[in-house]
Amino acid sequence: MKIIIVENELYLAQSIAAKLGENGFDTEIYSSIKEAMQSEGDVYLLSTNLPGQSVTPLITQFRDKIIILMVNYINNDTVGEPLKLGAKDYIVKPFMIEELLRKIEHYREYQDLKKEVQLYKSYIDNFLGEIETDFDASTLNTPVVIHTNYPRLIDKIVFAYAETIDKPLRMIRLSQEEWKEKIAAVHPRALLYLTDAHALKQNDLDTLCDILKEYDFILSTTNTIETPFPTLTLTTESKLYDQNEILTIDDYVKYIVNNFQYKLPDTELSKKLGISRKSLWEKRKKFGLFKKK
Repeated sequence: MKIIIVENELYLAQSIAAKLGENGFDTEIYSSIKEAMQSEGDVYLLSTNLPGQSVTPLITQFRDKIIILMVNYINNDTVGEPLKLGAKDYIVKPFMIEELLRKIEHYREYQDLKKEVQLYKSYIDNFLGEIETDFDASTLNTPVVIHTNYPRLIDKIVFAYAETIDKPLRMIRLSQEEWKEKIAAVHPRALLYLTDAHALKQNDLDTLCDILKEYDFILSTTNTIETPFPTLTLTTESKLYDQNEILTIDDYVKYIVNNFQYKLPDTELSKKLGISRKSLWEKRKKFGLFKKK
């Protein structure tokens, strides 16, 4: 990690650089905003007391970096406006290097978590993107039990709902032995998403229902279960093939026709399915899978 120090008091800048170097950081020192804007750093320690220079261009250019202001006093010009522009934090001179290190580490962890969240969100969007549903997630009312023939459909709806209500989501599989401990560790403000309810025995299901009285939750199941909570049924005929799932012949045919009827002509589609074009037409008629013109 490289730290860029923008400070016109050379002795102070060198002192900070030396202490940061002792803690394993690479540093560069600039006294000019214009020169510092040509640099490539991960963290910018920016003095707001640079005579005749505005910190605005540097903050605007590097707002995605970790910018920590070094200020002599706190007011709107030294702290308020720079924070609005994109600076992350400030520290008042003189300061202990330990305090600065804590701030750097805090924002480094924050940026790492932010990148991790973006990576997972990208993966989830890609993983669930092909699942089609007309259900409006914003109309969902919780707590609720959802009975489905396709758990991934509920995954998509739940993630969309959590984003809509801007609430932290905690997903727990009830097929795991430690599900009780995991629920107990969840903050009451979070939305619980519980899957695999069909894997529970009746006595465990009764215990779960007692526990859930204290939580906001969505409980997903592929079997019909009895609970004291509202139940919603959401099913689909457009299931995507999952390598861990054994499909019936009819489900497989529906999957292939749904996903390839606009990509392949009927002659080739029926050939790949190992059936005649007449049989393909009969399958379409049986399952209501006719092409939309």
